[in-house]
Amino acid sequence: MALEKSITDCNVVHEDIVNLVQKEMPDESTFFDLADLFSIFGDSTRVRILSALDIHEMCVCDIAVLLNLTKSAVSHQLRILRQANLVRPRREGKVVFYALADEHVKVIFEKGMEHIYE
Repeated sequence: MALEKSITDCNVVHEDIVNLVQKEMPDESTFFDLADLFSIFGDSTRVRILSALDIHEMCVCDIAVLLNLTKSAVSHQLRILRQANLVRPRREGKVVFYALADEHVKVIFEKGMEHIYE
């Protein structure tokens, strides 16, 4: 794959490396999807909810009390987290419990925490 004319002012380009990496790079839409996913983690309330759910599944009222938020505020954030497939609901009678959606979410969250604690 030949390199297109670049707008950079670089004098030395390792074309073999650039071509190799270019072949392995995901398409642009994948980067937009990934950026959207990471933007969900950009809100401290959502991150606090994920932190709580990393420890144990909880209902909206329990999360609201834990984080000193209104039920409405927690429900709004859970809706966003659900739409991003980061949390999943589980109904038990009239109560809905929320948990992290899967092991991937747990790993993303815990690796992020590990990174900031280094």
